[in-house]
Amino acid sequence: MRFVLLGVGAMNSPRYRPAGLLLSWRGKRIMFDGGPGAQPRHQIDAWLVTDQQGELIREIRRLAEAYGTNPIVATYTHQTLRVQPRPVGHTSHPTYGYLLESDGDRVVWAPEFWEFPPWAAGADLMFADAAGWNRAIHFAGNVGGHACVATTARAARNHGVKRLVFAHIGRPAIRAIDQGAHPAFGEWGVEGRLYQLR
Repeated sequence: MRFVLLGVGAMNSPRYRPAGLLLSWRGKRIMFDGGPGAQPRHQIDAWLVTDQQGELIREIRRLAEAYGTNPIVATYTHQTLRVQPRPVGHTSHPTYGYLLESDGDRVVWAPEFWEFPPWAAGADLMFADAAGWNRAIHFAGNVGGHACVATTARAARNHGVKRLVFAHIGRPAIRAIDQGAHPAFGEWGVEGRLYQLR
C-alpha cells in the first residue's frame, strides 16, 4: 500500500492544506477527506470521508463531482484490500476513522478524535489528529473536541502502533513545530510525502 498525504492541516490552517490522504493499491486509488488544495490529480475509485457533516463537506462534494464520485462514509473492498469506517469519539454527531487491511498490514486514517480509538491498536501505520499540542481542545457545550499530540503519542505507543504520523495539524501544534518541538512518539506528517508499506 502506498499513501500520499495531500494535506496535513486542521480547519482554517494558516499553513497547511486540509488533512487528506490518497491510497494507491494495485491500480486502485482511494481519497480520504482532503478539501481545497488537497485533492487528487488523477481519477479515483472512491472518495471516503470521516465526517459527513464536517466543515469542509460542501467543498469536498464540489471537488468530488469532477471525479464522478460522491464523498461518503463507506466500506470499500477490492481483492484482499478491505477499508472499513470505524467510529471515533469526536463531536455530537457520528464521526469515523478508517481501518485499512490487506495481506496482514493494518493502516489507520483517523485525522480527528477526542479519545484514542481502541480499534487502532497494533496498527502498522497510523495517521492521527494533531490539532492540539499538550492540551486537548474542548468544543463548546462539552460535546467533544480534539485529543492533543502528547496524549495521542502516549496512547499510540501503549496500544502497540508501530509508526505514528500526525496529520490534521492545528495552531497549537504549529506553534510547537515552530519552537522545534517533536512528539515523544511519532512524527509530523509532511504534505506530498509518500508513506509505503511493502
